Amino acid sequence: MPTRRIPTALTIAGSDSGGGAGIQADLHTFAAFGVHGTSAITALTAQHTRGVEAIHTAPTAFLHAQIEAVLGDFRVGAVKLGMLATPAIAQAVAGALATRPRLPVVLDPVLVATTGARLGTQSLVASLRRRLLPLATLVTPNIPEAEALLGRRIASRDAMLEAAHALREAGARAVLLKGGHLRGAEVADLLLGAGGEHWFQQRRRRGEFHGTGCSLSAAIAAGLALGRPLDDAVEAAIGFVQRAIAAGYRPGRGALQVLDFTAAAP
Repeated sequence: MPTRRIPTALTIAGSDSGGGAGIQADLHTFAAFGVHGTSAITALTAQHTRGVEAIHTAPTAFLHAQIEAVLGDFRVGAVKLGMLATPAIAQAVAGALATRPRLPVVLDPVLVATTGARLGTQSLVASLRRRLLPLATLVTPNIPEAEALLGRRIASRDAMLEAAHALREAGARAVLLKGGHLRGAEVADLLLGAGGEHWFQQRRRRGEFHGTGCSLSAAIAAGLALGRPLDDAVEAAIGFVQRAIAAGYRPGRGALQVLDFTAAAP
């Protein structure tokens, strides 16, 4: 009897020992969408719901070996990039992906954890702009990350639109700029691509949630691996994260809540 084949996605990101973000959240998300999850770990973090205690980055040669092992064996339909930590890691990832220009890449430019801990060096911003934006099918920054990438303040929806255009001019084919850091009862996210602009609005939920950005970008990558058009993949991913937030819970002693991936499955 033939073995059933399901789509495969690859996450290249850091490990969250608390289980709410990073590689762990990505693999939960892939599974929720019915996509086989593979991974290449860029860094190990010792973290929990109260903060990040330590970070240990992977040697670039070993990271490259992880990526090649996955891409050499699996039919990967999309790649999600998360925490890259250092310019050397960003360069190694870019080198591996540059030889596969048709592979959809969702870049989540992780620079700061929800707890406020920095997860990347200052020079990482330049590496992300120079090496990885041109490879990105979609880049998914929140407002502080977009401000870091562009060196400008973003304080309104008009400024979000200008920033999204600037990120496309910097090389990204499409941009999903997340507006959760702006004030207001509603959160507006902006998708800007070749087809124009599309705003997604949802009610702001109270509380501190861990892993929302990781899960959103992983859900988009899962949708692309399933063969969905980008707009549809983004819309489905936003709905998934909203359901996961609504069912979120506090597993640790800190105030952070994590997402309930099972309850949010499409």
